[in-house]
Amino acid sequence: MPQDGEFSFDRRSVRDAPVEGKRVLLRADLNVPLTPAGPGQRVADDSRIRASLATIEHLRERGASVVLVSHLGRPDGAPDPNLSMRPVGDRLADLLGVEVGRADAVVGDEVRTAAEALAPGDVLLLENSRFEPGETTNDPELSAELASLADLYVNDAFGAAHRAHATTEGVAHLLDAYAGLLLEKEVSEIVSVRDHATRPLCVILGGSKVSDKIGVIDRFLDTADEILIGGAMCFPFYAARGESTGDSLVEEDGIAMASRAMEDATDSDCELLLPVDLELGRDFSAETETRYLEGTEVPDGWMGLDIGPNTADSYAERIAGAGTVLWNGPMGAFELKPFAAGTKAVAEAVASAPGRTLVGGGDSVAAVDEFGLADRIDWVSTGGGASLELLEDETLPGVAALLPVEED
Repeated sequence: MPQDGEFSFDRRSVRDAPVEGKRVLLRADLNVPLTPAGPGQRVADDSRIRASLATIEHLRERGASVVLVSHLGRPDGAPDPNLSMRPVGDRLADLLGVEVGRADAVVGDEVRTAAEALAPGDVLLLENSRFEPGETTNDPELSAELASLADLYVNDAFGAAHRAHATTEGVAHLLDAYAGLLLEKEVSEIVSVRDHATRPLCVILGGSKVSDKIGVIDRFLDTADEILIGGAMCFPFYAARGESTGDSLVEEDGIAMASRAMEDATDSDCELLLPVDLELGRDFSAETETRYLEGTEVPDGWMGLDIGPNTADSYAERIAGAGTVLWNGPMGAFELKPFAAGTKAVAEAVASAPGRTLVGGGDSVAAVDEFGLADRIDWVSTGGGASLELLEDETLPGVAALLPVEED
């Protein structure tokens, strides 16, 4: 952990907001998976709802009424009954142990009437913000309508903070805007690892696309001690070395990026490591024929779907010796049982690491959850794209729009 004074969150926190007797528009990240569409639809994973509870309870306990807004899925600017917030509201009510009011729209006269009727401690959940076409375009009129529902604004949706949308950025310019407890903690944890990590710093990157992670690679080639690559994003690196990749997923645009990253690594003190063996399949299926490859030249008719055991052991050894570990992206197609071993080995190594550990990205978070290891990770981020952009040192619009801390 950074020492006192090394990092200070520079936006005003909900802890300092004058919320008593006020109506607060709270942007949370309640974008959770639901069970299949139809009657009886339920929340399949309530992790993000649970992560939002601290800020909701903080506001209620201090005498605020809460107008809660979030997006859910990608309804493309129009109502979709399969992406309604109703199942989210049901689960939220269960977790809070209180009734949660429901609005059938995001804005409008009926929503405003319901908001104005709230008493201190009440919670009103608006409908899916992306049912409004003006949400993703950051429409000023939608922002103004949202602002009219409350006295002040709190953003606790770190997972959406990299989006300049009406509910994350637009409304923050119309009301006094504060950071929620989760957003504040997310930024503090990620920036601390990015800028003040205890060395050695081991960065583990997986997933399918080099283009998704090249900004992180560039950022950490200057500051990390080692970057361990896994997942399908290793194949553009092999292709850049002139190796055969068989039928493996190769992001064509990633080959030039991978080549440049390897060249940059030769002038860096950071080791950029690739898998040395692979688990192969004939096709992307749990029932496919499998084969172990001692090496990385993938034959025609086969695709690489996981790192091999030698790579997993080597990576685990590196992780065990690190002072700080940052992991984003799985090592293979862990959702297919024959190809889960590499990701599981890395997850177990991260969970057992003596140093500080941070896991981000939807798939790697899903992996530590699936393997029952989440409670052994120091910080599991709720943000995928937001955590990557923050690691790259990009400005997050949803954070930049909040009130700055006043200097003494």
